[in-house]
Amino acid sequence: MLKTITFAILHFGVAFGVAYALTGSIGISGAVALIEPLANTFVFYFHEKAWNRYEKKKNLRAGKSRFPLHQCVGN
Repeated sequence: MLKTITFAILHFGVAFGVAYALTGSIGISGAVALIEPLANTFVFYFHEKAWNRYEKKKNLRAGKSRFPLHQCVGN
């Protein structure tokens, strides 16, 4: 848990620093540093769903073509 907390602080600091370097505004930088992780959380959720769908399809394709000669035996 400590590693997660320290990473969150680091992430906040980087987001704030980049936004401040680009805008020079503490208010905008603070808002970006708070909103960006929230947006990333939503994007990550949908990325995981899409990635799981991709992996499932990939595994199904691999299973069908894994032993193509086996399907011909006995026909």
